[in-house]
Parts: sequence; structure tokens; C-alpha cells
Amino acid sequence: MTHEPPFFEVIIVGAGPIGLACALECKSRNLSYVVLEKGTLVNSLYHYPKGMQFFSSSDKLSLKNTPFISKEPKPFRDEALAYYRGVAQGEHLAIRLFERVEQIQKSGSEFIVNSSKSSYRSNAVIIATGFFDIPNKLHIKGEELHKVKHYFEEAHFYANQKVLIVGGNNSAVDAALSCYRAGAQVTMVMRGPSIGERVKYWVRPEIINRIEDQSISAYYESSLEEIQDDQVLISTANGSITLANDFVLLMTGYQPDYDFLNRIGVTVDQDPNKTPIYDEQTLESSVSGLYLAGVVLGGLKTNRWFIENSREHAERICDHIEMQREAHA
Repeated sequence: MTHEPPFFEVIIVGAGPIGLACALECKSRNLSYVVLEKGTLVNSLYHYPKGMQFFSSSDKLSLKNTPFISKEPKPFRDEALAYYRGVAQGEHLAIRLFERVEQIQKSGSEFIVNSSKSSYRSNAVIIATGFFDIPNKLHIKGEELHKVKHYFEEAHFYANQKVLIVGGNNSAVDAALSCYRAGAQVTMVMRGPSIGERVKYWVRPEIINRIEDQSISAYYESSLEEIQDDQVLISTANGSITLANDFVLLMTGYQPDYDFLNRIGVTVDQDPNKTPIYDEQTLESSVSGLYLAGVVLGGLKTNRWFIENSREHAERICDHIEMQREAHA
């Protein structure tokens, strides 16, 4: 005898802060829901560098009716992990971790959601998967070497090593300063003419000072051309140079899982930012009943949406889900 998959009014894909915001909103409206997450709770935040401080203040990272108290106005990674963990556990949110959603198909008015562990049915699906899982690659020779990393965790590993960091925005600057403080010999390579304007305002003067006093080397308007076992080739405004090297950190940004979005039928604009197409008011995608929430809405423009300006997506989406439910009652 075949058992029909369990039914939920809403299935939320992703247990990051915005996925949790959507779960809290569903719970407050008595909409049956489940959150499916391929990794751990707030998986992207977990993979942020240890000791990282947020740009936003804790009140702007807080979720529905649960204040976020931190030692400083701008919280650190570990404080954020504890806060979101406390929200999920304290509110007894229905979250299934380490369960990857593999396919979503529409069957009549329902969705069939197949995961790595089970299948589900639903009238509405919210995609809140962020963009931190797939790094932007340079596609250069040597990028596949073991010494090349697209994620930075902590600096101790790089003590007394020659470290090349590609990029000039927040993640690159945080990695450069952390490695420098740990005793690494740090070199930065940037395509632009200066450190990024979006770098955290309390950090930017420090990285500029370290470059000016030559504690950290920097090559502006330059690019990494090739990575070898013990050296790197860099194209600079004054010609190509070769530097001795132990590790390369490619802090070149990340992108949404476009393969997943394509598989589930979400249309993506072919503009340079590869922005998913969605209704500006309801956040419904090109697939009726399938919604996008949080930073995934920005495509490659990853500085458009943050936790602080995406929290209200949960209310807008649930407003539309309830309106659709009433219309079909």
C-alpha cells in the first residue's frame, strides 16, 4: 500500500534568518508549515569566519517578538548563532536539518517536494536559500589546487605563511586583517583602484593604514592570472609579477544556486545580475505559488538584500498565501 506524502500549507526551503522569519510568520497565522534545510541551522552564518562582526546592529537582525541582546551594538558571529538557535528552539519551530531539497514539481494546484530524506505536498513553497553556497570562481589555471580556498574560517591556520587574498570588499578585508594579526605575510590583489567603498566603516581605516605602512601588500587594478604549487602569477598595471606563495584565499563573492532555481522552474532574467523574476509586491516567482525571500531575490547583486531589509518578506508572502487560500475556499 502506497502512503501519500504528508501535506503542509507552506514548505520553506532554507533555515537561515529569513527562513526562520517565514516560519515564525506561518506559525503566528496558524499556517501548517515545515522548514527543510540542507545543512545546520542558519547554515550560511555558521560558515562565516569565527569572530566576524556584523555590519548591522542586533535590533536590525532580530526576528518577530524576540529581542536580540548583544555585548556591543553590532553583534558577533557566535552571538548571532546563539540568538537564532534560541529563536528556533524557544519557538519550537518545525525544522528538519540536513535534509536537502532536490526537486519541486507542480501537480495541479499542489507542489510535490522531494528531499534527500522524504517527499512532501504543499500549496505554497518559499525559497529562502540565500547565496553563500556557490563561490564565484576565477576559472584560472591552478584554482583547483588544495591550497586554494573560497571560504575563510579563522586566521591561526595561516600563521607564518605567505597568503594571497583576492578581493577588496568586506570578506577580503576581514581575512587580510585577521591573517596579518596572526603573523601571516599578506598580499591583496584587487581589480578596483582602492579598497571597496562598502567595507565596514570602522574597519576601512585600519586596512588602508596597514597597506600604507606596508604591513600588508596590495596590488590595485590587478588580477590573479595563475596559481602554482609554491607561487602565483599576477597581472598588474606595471606588468606581470611572480610572488612566492603558500595559500590563496579567493574572496570573490558568491551566487545563488541557479541550477536549483532552473530545476524548479524559476525564470531568471538574463541581465548582468541574473535576477530571478518575481512580483515586486507579493514576491511570487514565475511559478504560481512559489515565492522567493531574502537575498536570493538579488541574483548576483548580493549587496541589495540583507537580513535587516528582508525580514518583512515573510509578512508579504504570508499575506498573499492567505489571500490565495481565501480565494479558493
